[in-house]
This record gives sequence, structure tokens and C-alpha cells, in this order.
Amino acid sequence: MAGGMTEKQFAHRVYDSLQALSCPLVQDLYLQEDERMLELLCRPSVLRTDILTWICCRINPKFGASKAMSAESKDPDGLEKKMAAIGQDLMLCKADDLDLIKGNASPQRQLQFLEQLCYVIPGFRKSAGQRTGVEMLLSEVFAAENLPHLREMLQPALDPWPAHIEVLHEVSEWAQKSREEFPDVSDLLQSTQTELEQLQLKCDFLNSDEQNPSTFSPSSLRLAAGDLQQQMMTFSHLYETDLRVYCSRDVPSFSTETDIFQRVHQKLLACNTELEMHKEITEVSGSVNEETKHLQTQPRYWSGVEKHTLPDQLEEITQRIGNVVSQLDT
Repeated sequence: MAGGMTEKQFAHRVYDSLQALSCPLVQDLYLQEDERMLELLCRPSVLRTDILTWICCRINPKFGASKAMSAESKDPDGLEKKMAAIGQDLMLCKADDLDLIKGNASPQRQLQFLEQLCYVIPGFRKSAGQRTGVEMLLSEVFAAENLPHLREMLQPALDPWPAHIEVLHEVSEWAQKSREEFPDVSDLLQSTQTELEQLQLKCDFLNSDEQNPSTFSPSSLRLAAGDLQQQMMTFSHLYETDLRVYCSRDVPSFSTETDIFQRVHQKLLACNTELEMHKEITEVSGSVNEETKHLQTQPRYWSGVEKHTLPDQLEEITQRIGNVVSQLDT
């Protein structure tokens, strides 16, 4: 949960953000209970979908045309897919994360998604009591009076030199004399400077502010800082509740008698071999048993033109032998 707040408190903060943005869908609701705000923002409804649509239109004015095309489309989830695509462009969700758009995800995830969407809306400002340390830092960095300093940081220049740079100028003169005295060092510095210049040419965002104006935009940095803050808070909570116990344990001591593992491994291999032999003997015994049953029960040709089972054939042979013996006795 953001900042240790409950879901109802989180919903109240998102609801206040929508009112601060003058969202017409919540201006006339006059909700006072946190539970009603949580139900409005996290339970699937037509009003919740309209609020999401209004936010997407504020972020991207062209979304209104996409909404009209989705209404004419036969796809029932066309509008939700367009919203999910905007969320994917802002790195807030996946393109197929329709449960989040429809309001079927967890309340915490829905509220976090709505709040991050509000951050991206142009002209969004939080109240002084709700501003986080990261946002205050970004507001200070990107203030109008600090933009020249930021531009100077991205494209540093030492002309004119301040008074405290005079010492560096003297050092550079000494370095010039050193290059004349040590030509190898001069060549090394020259090659290093050449490589740095080539590297600077590859970094387009350092060469021109117009080539990639969105690289250091306040909304992108605000969104990235908010995500980083959420991840750090989640990890801190996980560390305090689950990981700290394991990190404070003593290092386990291992026995130096490692040959015991080799002996156990050999005995296990021998046991596996005996089990495999026992399995093969059992299978052979079963096959012999089946073949014996087959000989005793299935009739076959022994002699003559009639089929007989093995017991019948043995009985017939016994009778013949008895007859031969009786004839010899007479």
C-alpha cells in the first residue's frame, strides 16, 4: 500500500486528485465516505469507465477519436484495449491487462494505476500536504529559475570563468608545460579527448535540446521517480518483515570431512543398481509366469490334427504309457 495507507485512504487521495483536476464526472458527486470513494474507483461500472476515458482524453486529446471508432467497432472490449495501449505506452501496464482496465484487479493496483495516470495529465499539481519528497525535488530542479543551471550542467562551459576557476586555469597552464615535457602523456590525453568527443557525438540528447525534447521532460521523470519510490518502499517492507531475520544469521560452518559425501554417493549408486536388478528379476519372473499360464490354458497343436492344452496332453501321454506298461506285464 502506498505510504502505509489503507485502501480507503488511498481511494480518498485519488478522489481528491480527480477533483483537483476538475473532472466533471466527480464534481457533482459530493462523496464524503471513504468506502463510497473506494467503491466508485475500484468496482466495475459505467461511471468508472467514463472516468478512465476522461483521463485518457486529457493525456492524449486524440483518444476521443479512438473512443468513437471503438464504439462503432464490433469488438466489445475495443475501448478497454485502447486504454490498455495508453497504459503500455506510459509503462504502467501491459496491452492485454484488461482486468485492470475493467476494474477486476486488486483495489491497490487499480488505485495506483489511476494515481499514476493523474500524474501524467498536463497541469496536474498535488496539494502541499500530499506532495512527496521526490516530487518536491523535481519541482525544485525544474523550476524556471533553475533551468539555466540545468542546461549548463548538460552542456558545461567555462566562459566567462568565475573567480574560483582561476586556480584551474593555472593548473591547465601547468598541464600545457607538462605536455611539452612529456610527449607520451600528451599523446595519451589527446587520444582520450578524441574518444570523448566521439562518445559525445553518439549521445544525441547531450548535443541538442530539440532532437529529443521528451528525454528529460518533467512528466517522464516524475513517473520514473514515483515508480522507483514504490519499488523501494515495497522492498523495505519485505526486508523488514521477511529478509532481516535471515541476513542477521551467523555464517554456517561446514565440515572438513568431505569424503563422507563420496561414500554416501557410492552406497546410493550401489543401492540403485540392486534396485534395478531386482526390478529386472521381477519383470522376468512375471514374464515366465505369464508364459507358463499361457502354456497351461491355451490349446495348441502337439501331435495330430486337434489342439490340446498342456495338462490334457500330459494326461493323454500318461494314459498311453500306462497302457503300454499293462500290455508288457501281460
